[in-house]
Amino acid sequence: MQKLLSYTRRAVDHYHMIEEGDRIAVGVSGGKDSLALLVALANLRRFYPKHYDVVAITLEMGYEEMDFSAVQALCDSLGVEYIRVPTQIKQIVFDIRREENPCSLCAKLRRGALHDAALAAGCKKVALGHHFDDVVETYMLSLMYEGRISCFKPVTWLDRRGITLIRPLLYTPEHYIRSFARRENLPIVHNPCPADGNTKRQEVKDLLRTLEKENRGLRERIFGAIQRYPLDGWEPDRERYETE
Repeated sequence: MQKLLSYTRRAVDHYHMIEEGDRIAVGVSGGKDSLALLVALANLRRFYPKHYDVVAITLEMGYEEMDFSAVQALCDSLGVEYIRVPTQIKQIVFDIRREENPCSLCAKLRRGALHDAALAAGCKKVALGHHFDDVVETYMLSLMYEGRISCFKPVTWLDRRGITLIRPLLYTPEHYIRSFARRENLPIVHNPCPADGNTKRQEVKDLLRTLEKENRGLRERIFGAIQRYPLDGWEPDRERYETE
């Protein structure tokens, strides 16, 4: 727990993600990343110098076999309000539209539904569970398949919605989140989506794993390049960054 909170606080401090009085919605899919994020932000409240509140929001995608009762119990133990929003996203993507490449439409529908739910809950900030490896993989996806040097930002202001997106796990490696989820017995809810794991992101993940066998520290160097370049929105608060 201490290590997870250390990773999280560094990201929050370096990019000024949390301000006094924030009410932050955490998008909880039931996967390891969003659950670890929920636990981190809920526990960070206890000693972070700026007071804030956390609300967990789950979009129920339309898969009957997904049971979130254990996530409700986790939220109760953390003292976090839990909101479940029924949607028909699965039916729209697979049954009505029958998308050959469903991930783009699914992501768009989920973003819209999550933002609506956050605003309805009085949250002007939404925390997403993107971690260290997601940063590197997104950068490589953009470079390899779009010919662009680009990545999502640590903090993103959506002026049309009046929402700020934050990514407090961006310093946390995926292998640590996986280990943390196992040690803490987080109530992971299996995603039955037929497209899960069959994506370009998975191809990039596999490629990086292969390259790192002969180039140790490759991901860290790519991540460092993103900050040093820096990509738009990626330069950390130098006063805090350089004193660590």
